[in-house]
Amino acid sequence: MFEDIAYSDGDTALLGKLVRPAGPPRAAVAVYPTFMNSTPGVEAKALALADAGYVALIGDFYGPDTPGDFQQAFAAMTRLRSDPAACRARLRATLARLRELEPELPQLAIGFCLGGFAVLELARDGQDLAAIASFHGLLDTPLPADNPIKSRILVCHGDADTLVPRSQVLGFWEEMDRAGAHWHFHSYAGVEHGFTMPQTFDRKPNPAYDASADRHSWSAMHGFFDEVLG
Repeated sequence: MFEDIAYSDGDTALLGKLVRPAGPPRAAVAVYPTFMNSTPGVEAKALALADAGYVALIGDFYGPDTPGDFQQAFAAMTRLRSDPAACRARLRATLARLRELEPELPQLAIGFCLGGFAVLELARDGQDLAAIASFHGLLDTPLPADNPIKSRILVCHGDADTLVPRSQVLGFWEEMDRAGAHWHFHSYAGVEHGFTMPQTFDRKPNPAYDASADRHSWSAMHGFFDEVLG
């Protein structure tokens, strides 16, 4: 099960959740959650990673100010994203803690919603990650990549996601090409934002959940990581 992992970003105390596989791990994965921070849906994904042989650390976006409802979470996300440099520092803190815990393992990162944006920001930031996977992540950024991207990138996107119009998709492709990125982009027709989460934040059935897109995107991630790790 999960172990609480304390770390910090400057003066902000953060608390992650770590889960380990039963056997020897093949890699370490930083898991960046939705804008609601860690939820049962995100925790289920981290446990599935552990079952597949990965150490997984769910990061903490907000620290002691973790929001309790949708409106508070949206406001907290807005504050986090309002300072792009500080936002990236917060994201790097989780990755740094995972590297302290597992310095010998290959490092990967995945994220959902705001977490999908987070892992793309880490790639843009030049972090030395073997691969990242973004699920229904936000694609726009105030700091487009201006140096070659080291990480291999998988984006799993719902084509009906109203938060990410097709103009942003095309802009993302062009940005990745300019940065020389090795990227895969999977788009699922008619699928909305949040398609990997069976429940909403208040544990009601999520109308945006799509079992097929969830299954195919998760399988794509495993195949991608298998290829990267060898």
